[in-house]
Amino acid sequence: MAVLEFLAGTAENLYPARMQMALSLGWHIVFACFGIAFPAIVVFTEWRGHRRDDAVLTALAHKWAKAMGVLFAAGAVSGTLLSFEMGILWPGLMGRFGEVFGFPFVLEGFAFFVEAIFVGVYLFGWNRLSPRAHMLSALPMVAAGIVGAFCVVAANAWMNNPTGFRLDEQGNVVDARPWAAMFGPSTWAQFTHMWLAAFMVTGFLIASVYAVGMLRGRRDRYHRAGLLIPLTVAAIITPVQIGVGDWIANVVADNQPAKLAAMEGQYETTAGAGLSIGGVYRDNELHYAVEIPYALSLLIHHDPDGVVRGLEEFPAEERPPVNVVHLAYNAMVGIGTALLVLAAWFGLVWWRRRRLPHTAWFLRAVAVSGIAAVVAMEAGWITTEVGRQPWVVYGILRTADAVSPAPGLGWGLVAVVGVYTVLTAFTVVVLRRLARDRATLAPQEEGER
Repeated sequence: MAVLEFLAGTAENLYPARMQMALSLGWHIVFACFGIAFPAIVVFTEWRGHRRDDAVLTALAHKWAKAMGVLFAAGAVSGTLLSFEMGILWPGLMGRFGEVFGFPFVLEGFAFFVEAIFVGVYLFGWNRLSPRAHMLSALPMVAAGIVGAFCVVAANAWMNNPTGFRLDEQGNVVDARPWAAMFGPSTWAQFTHMWLAAFMVTGFLIASVYAVGMLRGRRDRYHRAGLLIPLTVAAIITPVQIGVGDWIANVVADNQPAKLAAMEGQYETTAGAGLSIGGVYRDNELHYAVEIPYALSLLIHHDPDGVVRGLEEFPAEERPPVNVVHLAYNAMVGIGTALLVLAAWFGLVWWRRRRLPHTAWFLRAVAVSGIAAVVAMEAGWITTEVGRQPWVVYGILRTADAVSPAPGLGWGLVAVVGVYTVLTAFTVVVLRRLARDRATLAPQEEGER
């Protein structure tokens, strides 16, 4: 009877636990992007301002630093909630494998404290430290953000490709090697992909704010610089990210062939497989899709006749939800391609004429690029996480076997929705008030209006 009650509890809790985790991760990852990339952009802008004795750039960096502090505080709240959720929602995962992949979370905690300390130093040191000392105080903040991101992504990469341990005959973990677990076959590809995505999301989002301002007639130098700097960063990163995407797709093909098959809606194992764009997966077939012949085999094996494994090779109960994974992957790639076109447009005009394109359509494209970059990143995480299902530790531990059987997880989901709603509203209100505060603008900028 106790066993049946346990199974009933876990079955009932699986959906609310997954939705709570999805909401928390999806919300937090946007703020994590700012934690990774925004400090570097702010410090670069401050450095350019001091180097050129440019009060407009210095004022811009000062405004961005305040926004960075607000976003860091919001991200700290969501990150703290996530750390509790890992233990509360998934005791089967943490209890069994915590000694293997828990080490990156310890390191991430240290990185977070270092980043928090130096965010405070950087914010309160403005106009109190020399320019050189002030910018040097930001370096630990930048480094800690990168280290923290690496640690979290390394833990996720381990869940996709578990290494650094053995299982005995009873299925217990033995010979745990946390350092080896951190550097599995997916770690560097996933981290590089996430690190570049952070700069794309941050760059396009900041630029989109100033593009909206310019569309409303604010064409002063302050707004032009506010658009140009982050857009340049994002435009440089975008083609690099496309190349890294090819790398990570090959890693997935080697280590998670079921996920790759779901990403492409590929049911049959095929030599010379085509690349499917769009479509709906039904009755073991992809309908209404556009197919590029031989392209998938060429991308994965660099051979047009390469063999790509299909979903037919995996039991039905071990296949991820194909439509969700396939459409999310297509959305990520499609939006990434559109952002690449925008980056090429901007780069070509700047290379030839050293100015932004003189058309409202360019500003409109930049204005929507921020939300588009966020959607692409969220679609990428859906591809990664849903594509791993039904496993929480790929090939070893099912998600359903890791969830907590405790009652009341549904109410936890309701509470988390409430917390994030309030936190989102608070963050938006503070940022809007900060945007209206013109006290930090330079006299030169005011005179140019």
